[in-house]
Amino acid sequence: MADPPALQAQALWFGYDDDPPVLRGVDLEVPIGQFLVLAGANGSGKTTLVKHFIGLLRPRQGRVLVYGQETAGRPVGELARRVGFLFQRPERQIFSPTVRQEVAFGPRNLGLPPAEVEERVEAALARFGLTALADHPPSVLSYGLRRRVTLASIAAMDSPILVLDEPTVGLDRRATEETLGWLREMHRQGHTLLVVTHNLADLLPLAQRMVVLQAGRVVADGPPRQLLTRREVLREAGLEPPPITRLAQALRPQGMRGDSLTVDDFCREFLQRLGNRRSAAPVAP
Repeated sequence: MADPPALQAQALWFGYDDDPPVLRGVDLEVPIGQFLVLAGANGSGKTTLVKHFIGLLRPRQGRVLVYGQETAGRPVGELARRVGFLFQRPERQIFSPTVRQEVAFGPRNLGLPPAEVEERVEAALARFGLTALADHPPSVLSYGLRRRVTLASIAAMDSPILVLDEPTVGLDRRATEETLGWLREMHRQGHTLLVVTHNLADLLPLAQRMVVLQAGRVVADGPPRQLLTRREVLREAGLEPPPITRLAQALRPQGMRGDSLTVDDFCREFLQRLGNRRSAAPVAP
């Protein structure tokens, strides 16, 4: 019997109070071990959707499942053992008096032995460059450092599923690269990743799949390279391909495919096309 998906939404409808529905019949399956990017304009329903996977919101209609088990009736603390969740705004996630205590909160609540809690905490602090700040109050740190604290807290939990809402927002280039490196590590280790982002240029090269939401509905679903060629669909959803992809698309008349995700992708294809043209050029007598 095949394993159930890590995450699943079936005909999911949700609205806040008496407002119009934010989610309108969303169907989504995320297989175990997949790296999925969820994209869409502000107000498309991305954050509302992912909050269902940790039990912060409950369906008005439809079902939400984690490893094949419905989330309805299951407390957030129980779901957090399997789903590590990163809020878009770190101040909504941090409440401990020191960075060390914040990072240790999750592992301690898992009931782990003190020695393992300490090992996880020290590793997470080191991974995100927070060791020197371990005894500082998170409230006095910059936005970027508080974002690192929340990422370290999730890393210390070592949940098999990671649902991250805009993990690179507010980070400088160095911190962004460190975060992307951690995401690569998590994926290589077999974690399932569902990442909400506007930062397509950095996240799409890591992702196996991209899902686009528009007005609470899934309007596109597939490999990132394939979806980035659907300019009209992206435009209607309030999205633009990354700059390097747009450059490759502008050079389609010169033979480029138009699906480059990185500068390296672009350069390899461009040099190959250039070499082909040179080898095909007639030789002067």
